[in-house]
Amino acid sequence: MKPTTPVASGATPISSHLVVRKDWLARRREEILEPDLPIVDPHHHLIDRPESGTYLLPDLLEDIASGHNVVATVYLEWLSMYRADGPEEMRPVGEIEFANGVAAMCASGGYGRPRVCAGIVGHADLMLGARVAKVLEAMIVAGGGRFRGIRYIASSDPDQAQWGATAVRPEGLLLDKRLREGFAQLAPLGLSFDAWVYHPQLGDLVDLARAFPGTPIVLNHVGGPIGLGRYKGKRDQVFADWSARIAELAACPNVQVKLGGLGMKMFGFDVHEGELPPSSEQLAAAWRPYIETCIQAFGSKRAMFESNFPVDKGSYGYGVFWNACKRLAQGASSAEKADLFRGTASRVYRLGL
Repeated sequence: MKPTTPVASGATPISSHLVVRKDWLARRREEILEPDLPIVDPHHHLIDRPESGTYLLPDLLEDIASGHNVVATVYLEWLSMYRADGPEEMRPVGEIEFANGVAAMCASGGYGRPRVCAGIVGHADLMLGARVAKVLEAMIVAGGGRFRGIRYIASSDPDQAQWGATAVRPEGLLLDKRLREGFAQLAPLGLSFDAWVYHPQLGDLVDLARAFPGTPIVLNHVGGPIGLGRYKGKRDQVFADWSARIAELAACPNVQVKLGGLGMKMFGFDVHEGELPPSSEQLAAAWRPYIETCIQAFGSKRAMFESNFPVDKGSYGYGVFWNACKRLAQGASSAEKADLFRGTASRVYRLGL
């Protein structure tokens, strides 16, 4: 994907997403809420591509150092760090090797306490059908005990150019027979599936979850309720459609949900347009309907807060984000908080924390 947002001086481009403006982010500092609460961040990327900018281990550690007690993270694929040669379908194994190298660095203790990349989610082409099993087996080896599954993005919308997304996916991709032949290879290998779809495709994900009840599925970014394009100005209608599908998905016991990603442009929030970065109170107020609907549907044992950094960094800072999550969880019990911030992610990605 090529960035559609012009890069300002001193800013970092993150693919087609909002530009990260460090000087703007620095204008908002907050006292850290519940600083001792253990957090597993189950969704972040590491990036080093000319068209996407750079966000590597030192950058993530700098964000973590904002003050929250992040004890471990899970790496999510970015379609990068692939092998330069060899069979095309095997090249994504290189990304697993990269993430596992970062994990080994952090496991040494030389980079502080957080176990960065303690779990790794890669990309494999499910359209290979049954042949994808060989790729997955190679990733298991390359992951050194940390590889947990794949994400195969199915999000696509006729208006997606308006928020910068350029990867065109066929309609009904999750219903495709060949894709499902590949999907069937996950469970026998003990692997999970991270799903990134927009809200109009949630019905296809419901069908997939029902067809493969033994495969753990993790819905990314609260299921992608679109706020731009033909959906702009129709938030109530979108919310009604989205929440109905969320209830259907929650009825599938093999599905979990990630609570985050709402800083992306496609959601239609305008917090990035303010003179000052948003406060955690502002974020919590804007997100509450989505977060509370997901938690009510899935329960705390199947829901987990996620940062989606650095993609969401164009809208707010890392410390402010986790403060917003803690505000959203203020009414939860201690056990429920433990699940939302650490336990669910640890169980789903088998981190042992």
